[in-house]
Amino acid sequence: MRVKVLSRNPDDYVRETKLDLQRVPRNYDPALHPFEVPREYTRALNATKLERVFAKPFLSSLDGHRDGVNCMAKHPKSLSTVLSGACDGEVKIWNLTKRQCIRTIQAHEGFVRGMCARFCGTSFFTVGDDKTVKQWKMESPQHGEEEEPIHTILGKTVYTGIDHHWKEAVFATCGHQVDIWDEQRTSPMCSLTWGFDSISSVKFNPIETYLLGSCASDRNIVLYDMRKSTPLKKVILNMRTNTLCWNPMEAFVFTAANEDYNLYTFDMRFLESPVMVHMDHVSAVLDVDYSPTGKEFVSASFDKSVRIFPVGKGHSREVYHTKRMQHVITVKWTSDSKYILCGSDEMNIRLWKANASEKLGVLAPREKAAMNYNQKLKEKFQYHPQIRRIAQHRHLPKSIFCQIKEQRIMREARRRKELNRRKHSKPGSMPFVSERKKHIVAVVK
Repeated sequence: MRVKVLSRNPDDYVRETKLDLQRVPRNYDPALHPFEVPREYTRALNATKLERVFAKPFLSSLDGHRDGVNCMAKHPKSLSTVLSGACDGEVKIWNLTKRQCIRTIQAHEGFVRGMCARFCGTSFFTVGDDKTVKQWKMESPQHGEEEEPIHTILGKTVYTGIDHHWKEAVFATCGHQVDIWDEQRTSPMCSLTWGFDSISSVKFNPIETYLLGSCASDRNIVLYDMRKSTPLKKVILNMRTNTLCWNPMEAFVFTAANEDYNLYTFDMRFLESPVMVHMDHVSAVLDVDYSPTGKEFVSASFDKSVRIFPVGKGHSREVYHTKRMQHVITVKWTSDSKYILCGSDEMNIRLWKANASEKLGVLAPREKAAMNYNQKLKEKFQYHPQIRRIAQHRHLPKSIFCQIKEQRIMREARRRKELNRRKHSKPGSMPFVSERKKHIVAVVK
């Protein structure tokens, strides 16, 4: 390995008398400014401040539901179409460009527990508390036609979730077990179960499409292989996982939203410990969705906030909240990676920007060049204390701020107690357990 260093003879710089001129090393290239770094630092500081000034992420609210929004689904082919299901059994189809509802269906009696669109975008499926699975046309009925489902499957138990295969005419439902269905049949092709508890969520892998993941209320995350018709393995956590989401760019990686206020990113080949523990929420995390780039994901929580996490970092880069927003139940990241949608208790769907200070609309070439330059400057000086402080500062609701403070005190007390126990115990009797392994109870294969 070769290391290049600047080498200067100190004799050239030591003055023999005070009248001698001090030698200053200088580059006489006119293209280089002598104070380039101080000048760039000032620009980076101004760019960071302006980013916070223009951070206005909230775009609009989609009103129309008469009960809490319980689930949402994206249209696989159309960026402007989003589906939402409410707690009163109503399903609405929204046009995001016009920001209005284009169709309303009374789909179920009771809650709409889950919904998903077919991979081709011609139809969508819903499941509800009335023990039915219904398939609906995506397009509105013609004049004089009645609003009726294409197919209805009546089950024996309540279905709590549904997801469609990414390439074939197959979908999966979950309830007391995971059922794999062919669209043409009224009975499941196969039923997968491991344990005896109800399953809250099931998701197909977007890359290895024959893999499924499910979350059960007995704290398990179970992985299945559709080709074998058997479960592969499961990991048991300290608390219940509400839902999971697969990374659309890395086939083996998924993130689980847990009741213990954390999110866990796992590599399915090594379930013994999570790749990363994401800790910022102060209440149960109810939903999670990846951006199409696979670099970030968004989470919805019972603490009335939405957070955006980079996959490789333990803390969120952004937190969104409004005064009126209540417990956020469902969240989706749009397929163009620019917007985030969240549905909450108080009957509204909110539309946010994925980058809070991003300018919408067409950018002039000079604007684009300036934006890229500022972005590079912020990356270059991101670890400088003053710039880091400004970039990370966020205003939080008082309830969340107080709970964060309280949890910090509790965490510090637990750490102190553990240190004291280790100090007064026999050496080696209390091994160190890393934060990643603390939350895993067991892995069963």
